[in-house]
Order: sequence, then C-alpha cells, then structure tokens
Amino acid sequence: MKFLKYLFLLILVVLVAGAVYFGAQDGKFDVAVTKDLQVPQALAFQTADNYQTWAEWGPWMETDPNIQISYSDTIQGLGAAYSWTSDHPEVGNGNMQTVAVVEQQSIDQKITFNSPLGASTSDVYWRFEPGDNNTTSVTWGMKGELGLMEKVFMAFQSGSFEDATKTMYEKGLENMENYIQTQMAKFSVNFDGIVEYGGGYYMYVTESATKAGRALKMGPMLGEVMAYMQSNNIQQSGAPFTIFHQMNAEAGTVIFSAAIPVKERINTALDSKVLCGYMEPLTAVKTTLKGNYDHLDAAYQAAYTYIEEKALVLDPEQPEFEVYTSDPGLEPNPANWLTEIYVPIITPTQTIN
Repeated sequence: MKFLKYLFLLILVVLVAGAVYFGAQDGKFDVAVTKDLQVPQALAFQTADNYQTWAEWGPWMETDPNIQISYSDTIQGLGAAYSWTSDHPEVGNGNMQTVAVVEQQSIDQKITFNSPLGASTSDVYWRFEPGDNNTTSVTWGMKGELGLMEKVFMAFQSGSFEDATKTMYEKGLENMENYIQTQMAKFSVNFDGIVEYGGGYYMYVTESATKAGRALKMGPMLGEVMAYMQSNNIQQSGAPFTIFHQMNAEAGTVIFSAAIPVKERINTALDSKVLCGYMEPLTAVKTTLKGNYDHLDAAYQAAYTYIEEKALVLDPEQPEFEVYTSDPGLEPNPANWLTEIYVPIITPTQTIN
C-alpha cells in the first residue's frame, strides 16, 4: 500500500511539475506568410473575403476531402461566417467569422478550433497591397495564445506550431493563386447571328501596329480620345470600339482606330489628332466573347465559320469592328469581360436558317 501511495504521490508531483513547466512557457504566437500573387488586388481580396471559395483552395481540403462545411446566411463581408466538421485529427471541428473589413485592403477574422483538448480562439488577418503589372502582395496570418493542453500536445510533435501553420498558409496562398488564375482564364463564345447595326458618329484616333502591339496601344488611344472629349465637353453615347481598316496577315500588322460613339457630328481643328467619323448602318455577323481579349480569335473564327457554311459574302466596303461593353477598370476579372465582334456582310437576299 505504501508503494502505491508513493507512486501516486510521484505521479501527482510529475503532473504538477509538468503543469507548472508548460504553464510557464510562452504560448503567444503571431505567424504570417506573405506571397506575391500574379492576380489583381480586387480578385485576391474577393476570394479571401468569400467563404464559399475557401473550399476550392483551402489547404485543409487536401488533408480531408470529406470535410463537411456549413455557411451562414452571409458568406462574405462583415459578419460572414462558416463552420466545419472533420474526423481527421489534423482538421477537426471549428468555425470562423469575419469581424472587420477594409475594402480591398484588409480582412480580420476570428477562428475557433474545437478539439478534445478544448476550444481555442485566435485572430486571423489578411493584408493586400497592389504590386506592379496587376500583381498583389498578400499576407495571411494568425495570432493568439496556446492553452496549457495545446502547449503540452505541441511539445510532443516533430515540428513547431509556427512551422506547421506557415507550411499550411504557404500552400493555401499557392492554391489561391492557382484558383484565381483558373477563374480568370475561363471564356465562352456566343453566336448572335446576323444583325443590323445602326451606325453613327464617333470620335477616334488611328494607329498602325503589330497584332501584339495593338493590345498595348488600345488603352492609351482610348484615353486620348476620352481626354479630348472631356476637355471639349463632348458626351459619350455608347461603348468604346475598335475599327480595323487594313490587316496584313503576312506581315502581322494592322491599321486600326480606337473610337468612342457620340450623338452628332463634331467639328475638330485641322491639327487635331482626334477626329470625328461616321459609320454607315450595316448588316453583320455578330459573335460575343465573354472572357479575356486573348480569346478574340475564337470569336472571330466562329463568325468566319458561319459565313463560310452559309455561303455569305463579306462586305468589302465596311471594316470589321469590335465593341467593348465591359470596362476592365471596373471589372477586375477578365472572365467577365464582354466584347461584341461584328463582321460586315452583304445583306442576304434569302432568309438564312
């Protein structure tokens, strides 16, 4: 009996000593990972802010693909929340709620882990800074304090809590970048058929460029036209568009105009680079691209294929043109950009099925 008594006392001393030792250890932590993502700031922010996207890039989904997720009525912005349950010991159960948001700049969240060791709550934070060439520096971090049992548990693990968290967050940011880039690359082409285009007046500037160089010139050219219109109090009456006057497929060059519609004819000075033009009403085969301008060739090909199949005749007097109904400055995701392509044809004498 004395042996059992002494054994019990020894165990009690060890437990008390262990509690004192681990309790004295600093459990505070602040772990953060920063990565330059090759995506626009707005999309990086929107993805982190919307809990429904987390299932697509969260690193824990690879640890347990069978994790069960429940969302609150609000899935993004202040007050948004979600919870999860998992039988995997490295995932467990928990919930998260957004407690502060500064649009495009920062997100603060509260995360609670529920485990056999008890519940623990930490602060999760996101920071977003724009970089060059439409990139974003994203910081994902978590800070808090480990409880006694958590400190005991981590003492017997092969790696530290900080290292494990950094590894998870690094993988998460990599997954997020890949997810956003996949979303940005999506596109579709809609065939709209034969349409009548009303024509009208427009302000424009004309340049020549290679096919690749045209994309670089378009923005500054439209900016030049818009600046002229604003300085002369000229009202815009439609979406910007490009007119293709001459294309040299062999040389890979094009002469084109960047144009903005106006309601009436505008007289310009003789030395003005910005001029006023007029497009006659016309018949055209129309297709619409939803996606990045990189996919415009697919939209043109859809129009050319239809023209060939229906034995339609191109109108040699009217140039091809494309209308940009979406403003990339307002819509950060290229997958949502809408571009209407018009290939003028001679009006068919018969109904085309």
